[in-house]
Amino acid sequence: MKSILHPMRAALVSLCAASTLAAAPAASAADYPSRSISLIVGYPAGGSLDLTARLLGEELGKRLGQTVVVENVGGAGGTIGAQRVARATPDGYTIFLGSTNEMVIARMINTAVKYDSAKDFTALGIVASQPMLLAASKNSGVKTAADYLQKLKGAAPGTFNYGSSGVGTTLHLAGEMINQATGTRAEHVPYRGVSPLVTDLMSGQLDFGMLVLSSGLPQVRSGNIVALGLTENKRSPAAPEIAPLAATPGFESVDINLWFALYGPAGLPEPVMAKLRGALDETLKSEQFRAKMQDAGGEVAKPGVDPVAFQAEETKKYGALVKAAKIEAQ
Repeated sequence: MKSILHPMRAALVSLCAASTLAAAPAASAADYPSRSISLIVGYPAGGSLDLTARLLGEELGKRLGQTVVVENVGGAGGTIGAQRVARATPDGYTIFLGSTNEMVIARMINTAVKYDSAKDFTALGIVASQPMLLAASKNSGVKTAADYLQKLKGAAPGTFNYGSSGVGTTLHLAGEMINQATGTRAEHVPYRGVSPLVTDLMSGQLDFGMLVLSSGLPQVRSGNIVALGLTENKRSPAAPEIAPLAATPGFESVDINLWFALYGPAGLPEPVMAKLRGALDETLKSEQFRAKMQDAGGEVAKPGVDPVAFQAEETKKYGALVKAAKIEAQ
């Protein structure tokens, strides 16, 4: 027999059902995490971002009581991985270790990037940073930052070149900052990855190169290339023997690094945000994590830095660099 509910009773049933559905996400968020978490990296395995993610994932897993699995979703300068997280369900089970490249610079120079890092993500915290290294080929005869300045000042624009891992990357913009700060003009040569860049630098096919410290340091210490200085205006605990470029007259305004930060999709529930941020803060205070990051060439961020304000300032800085370098969106 067909059941017919009284209109008032039907309304109450509907209201209870709606209340149950509305309560479900809250209960799920309160129980978070109840299964493994995917930590997305927008680059292949083996790079500085991937290594940082693996060290971070291990520490977050200890504090959250669940396995954190690093997934490498490479392509398009890290933006494919970023896009995947921007579109993910905001439940805390898909998070992202982003860097300056895909979270600040990419949208300035690539019209195919549709996500807005300020609107489509929840910034959970700054994790670590690395300085970049201005290195010279042994064939160049340049051994110090002062030598570099003297050689380029006396040469016509375009006589010398520097390589980076691609147009619009942090490494490219660090090179342009050096050009602007010193009033010199080394021409940019984009490479697809660090390996061919280092090969050409070692053979003398390339005069100078911009490298992330962790990528360049082994070749410097083996004597294959020459370290001229760090792009950050302080010494790195990972390589205290290399002075900052800013210590050399003419380079004083050079101060730039590559940073890594933890994100989730926009709309993360408050309990999930609180647990992820708490686990990250505890990780940043860990001496073990700090030591591992230093061995990898990085420096752990101070806990409590406002990631939203930090990213806004970085966006202004890189926007000015992109404009001054006349890098047009493709």
